[in-house]
Amino acid sequence: MSSRPELKVDDESSFIKFFKNLPAKDDDTIRIFDRGDWYTAHGDDASFIARTVYKTTSVLRQLGKNDSTGLPSVTLSITVFRNFLREALFRLGKRIEVWASNGGRMNWKVSKQASPGNLQDIEEELGGQFDAAPIILAVKVSAKASEARNVGVCFADASVRELGVSEFLDNDLYSNFESLLIQLGVKECLIQVDKGDKNVEMAKLRAIIDSCGIAISERPGGDFGTKDIDQDLARLLKDEKSAGILPQTDLKLAMGSAAALIKYLGVMHDNSNFGQYQLYQHDLSQFMKLDASALKALNLMPGPRDGSKTMSLYGLLNHCKTPIGSRLMAQWLKQPLMSKDEIEKRQQLVEAFVEDTELRQTMQEEHLRSIPDLYRLAKRFQRKMANLEDVIRAYQVVLRLPNIIATLEGVIDEQYRNPLDEAYTIKLRDYSDSLAKLLEMVETTVDLEAMENHEYKIKPEFDDGLRIIQRKLEKSRHEMDVEHRAASKDLGQEIDKKLFLENHKVHGWCMRLTRAEAGCIRNNKKYQECSTQKNGVFFTTHKLQSCRREFDQLAENYNRTQSSLVNEVVSVAASYCPVIEFLAGVIAHLDVIVSFAHCSVHAPTSYVRPKMHPRGEGSTILKEARHPCMEMQDDIQFITNDVTLERGSSQFLIITGPNCGGKSTYIRQIGVIALMAQIGCFVPCSEAELTIFDCILARVGASDSQLKGVSTFMAEMLETANILKSATSESLIIIDELGRGTSTYDGFGLAWAISEHIIKEIGCFSMFATHFHELTALVDTYPQVQNLHVVAHIDDNGKAKREVTLLYKVEDGICDQSFGIHVAELVRFPEKVVNMAKRKADELEDFTSKHEGATVKYEKEDVETGSALLKDVLLRWKAGCEGKQMSKDEKIGLMRELVKGDDKLLANPFFQSIKAL
Repeated sequence: MSSRPELKVDDESSFIKFFKNLPAKDDDTIRIFDRGDWYTAHGDDASFIARTVYKTTSVLRQLGKNDSTGLPSVTLSITVFRNFLREALFRLGKRIEVWASNGGRMNWKVSKQASPGNLQDIEEELGGQFDAAPIILAVKVSAKASEARNVGVCFADASVRELGVSEFLDNDLYSNFESLLIQLGVKECLIQVDKGDKNVEMAKLRAIIDSCGIAISERPGGDFGTKDIDQDLARLLKDEKSAGILPQTDLKLAMGSAAALIKYLGVMHDNSNFGQYQLYQHDLSQFMKLDASALKALNLMPGPRDGSKTMSLYGLLNHCKTPIGSRLMAQWLKQPLMSKDEIEKRQQLVEAFVEDTELRQTMQEEHLRSIPDLYRLAKRFQRKMANLEDVIRAYQVVLRLPNIIATLEGVIDEQYRNPLDEAYTIKLRDYSDSLAKLLEMVETTVDLEAMENHEYKIKPEFDDGLRIIQRKLEKSRHEMDVEHRAASKDLGQEIDKKLFLENHKVHGWCMRLTRAEAGCIRNNKKYQECSTQKNGVFFTTHKLQSCRREFDQLAENYNRTQSSLVNEVVSVAASYCPVIEFLAGVIAHLDVIVSFAHCSVHAPTSYVRPKMHPRGEGSTILKEARHPCMEMQDDIQFITNDVTLERGSSQFLIITGPNCGGKSTYIRQIGVIALMAQIGCFVPCSEAELTIFDCILARVGASDSQLKGVSTFMAEMLETANILKSATSESLIIIDELGRGTSTYDGFGLAWAISEHIIKEIGCFSMFATHFHELTALVDTYPQVQNLHVVAHIDDNGKAKREVTLLYKVEDGICDQSFGIHVAELVRFPEKVVNMAKRKADELEDFTSKHEGATVKYEKEDVETGSALLKDVLLRWKAGCEGKQMSKDEKIGLMRELVKGDDKLLANPFFQSIKAL
């Protein structure tokens, strides 16, 4: 709190008046005012920042003396401002406006704008610290009651000059659109909103975007018009002539979305964008489909409450050494491949690094660790924000390329050498050759020796004017060294052990003594103290001050003289941007593959390479499978289980068993392993073969959303409806505890009907964990159903309290108990409550066995035979009563005679139970 800047504003009343006259903004926008070395926020924004950042409103200060006309305000240091930016943009989905004053009275203007999908203006403040590329997407929908829904989208990562478009048909739940949002990792979505238009389809889109945790930006319908799009694309795209004849321009809805996105990002206002963009079409079917429920169920990305890094699959697998690698890893996790060849290419590369420990470690520790964020570097050149330091950073990367290539060429094994050559070595060699001139230019023009002292300047030999100034600089520096030695002799302090000459960021060139030795300059008029800090006492002399002033003046002259040369060097370096971006793609790919290999080797038990079957073919058989995140948690010894999903025999698995027995972990780990296999990673099993799934659909644990009017059961039904509409015969369905949000009878009825629909109509691999033990009867009707249960050992020991041990093993057969009361005992429910629960459960069991047991108690054959015989008796009784005037007693008497005369019916167990009722 002590580092919070003090609130000092010139002409408070004028600023308050100016602030209150600002145009209205939406609730999701935060206005912050840049005051040089600190920032302020005012009004509601100040209250929001006080609660979010400082966690207290006591930090609020009043601008203006009168409370009624004053303005609540809060100050932020540069560090706090940057932390707030990350929180507001990445976690809270807010938009930011930074206002700056251009001098003059109340001459405030918006200098920077940012939103979750558009971080261009504040990339420097964020320092490139974001896990995934900030993708922003615009969507336009054409939906008529009688027709299928057409969806057109355009999306971009504002830091890469590419526009992606896609247009597709969708169902009434917009399942394909949801999958696309997940695949791309969208952070912000532009939707069309027209005044007074209450579009039902737009409401559905909003709900989906919101459920994926994406910020929504409303744009007027006019922004989605396609009038100027051909002209805009002709100016933006690399090959201007092709813009009008590109096949993508026929996608009218996508082009409307492109128009809105181009306008929102202000791409046309920056001339440096012209002729730099590429347009490509995204094919939704090239990647596995995932929805928001699957993302949550499989723990793909870190959640806000995840304590350990390894609680999410991204956290577990991400051992990338570069920011570009980490971002690509996040992208791959949401885009599992559908092509067997592409998956096996990645697997082969991972295997190369798994088998060669030296190759893997050299790549991680020596090469990748020192690669900067190349996409961000290229962006600085493109936006003309680069300086000599950026040129040096590019140079240092190019300098490392021959070593990386040599390391890859050192692989002797032919089966790995060829894939590594194809994926990396050949491309890196090409890029290294293309960048050779950049290397040459930097070595000719830049002073590489000064670079070691973090000074970035042009070589003095490169220019006569620079050479003269450099000689004077060296003379001035020599004089400072002489003064340093004189002080050492005078004070009796050893140079570079006790007495140092340093360039301090505030005081410039001065001397420093350790605090223990500083007494020797006290009361000595020759030496003037500058400041006392943790690392010692800084001081100077009149001679040193004079030399420092001269040195600073010469350094300023040097920078002024070299500025045009620097601009020229930066401009030449900027021409290499396309090559740097291609290089970034290869380095990122390499980083992710090496990270996969690292995880596969360093897991508690090493991962294995899975054998992949083409889509719709083969089985999924996993030996000793484990949940990769669960096995990494502290104090857990993971119990492995086999998985067999075979068409026709174990296609639909029903898993029963005790609460906390491991049902959920078992079904989720199968989904996680399938996804890991399809991103090309090794998997946590001793052996594995998998078919390729076109989507993973999950219904795991539902929670309500009261603010949106969605109950727990409604959320459950919405997710299940999405599964039934989206699944194909090549999908993987994971259902955990369906139907528990309503009455037992309704819940069981729905669970049965949904299961039958999946088995008969969809026919895909499915796993259903349930406490509806009656559901296990499906195995009698359908051969593709298999019953499994998680094992629990029960030890009565002749005591009143039975001991239940959960073994976490999955075996064939059914479990007819749930042990819910045992879980209550584990969490130390009051004994009285537990005993009452047991008594009530026994009563209910007794009641249901009397009234409902028939359907479960007797063989299926007995039920069918008994029903047929009873029907026959009823038909004969009806014929005997028809056309006769009989009393009620006579009709009952006739029924009794018919029943007594039918020995088969009397002997049927099912009929006997009905008779008993």
